[in-house]
Amino acid sequence: MSAEPLDLIELAVRPEWIDYNGHMNMAYYVLAFDQATDVLFDRLGVGQAYRRDTDRTMFAVESHVTYAREAKRGDRLAIGGRVVGADDKRLHFFMRMALAETGEPVATFEMLALHVDLAGPRVATFPAAIKTRIDTMLAEHRALPLPPEVGRKVGLRRDRSGAEK
Repeated sequence: MSAEPLDLIELAVRPEWIDYNGHMNMAYYVLAFDQATDVLFDRLGVGQAYRRDTDRTMFAVESHVTYAREAKRGDRLAIGGRVVGADDKRLHFFMRMALAETGEPVATFEMLALHVDLAGPRVATFPAAIKTRIDTMLAEHRALPLPPEVGRKVGLRRDRSGAEK
């Protein structure tokens, strides 16, 4: 299903996601990636049930989307992902969206998320069992080549003088 090690979700582009240009509006790419994020968090043990049982959750700190091609009404999209970094309080992950039928790349998504104790609210360390689960997945994914989109930034290229070109 996906070019990434974790198959997370497959969904169809809904009619209400189409903008006046006739393709999926950029907000819905993020919505689709958000749904895949919920699946990833459930697999790591920090999803909705974890929030309900512990009053701890994950907050987005930063995210980045890249667009490779248009998605159109009715297209089936497959989203896969991987963990690319983690420490005691943060999780860095990457996802790739592709056409489910062909595997043709559509978009990528990268996020840094923070583990938060809502009683504060304050940043909190992961419980040992969760940290072990994250570290295990991270070790598996670090054995793979890092996607070239990871760590990209927005901006124009600059010449030697520092001027944008």
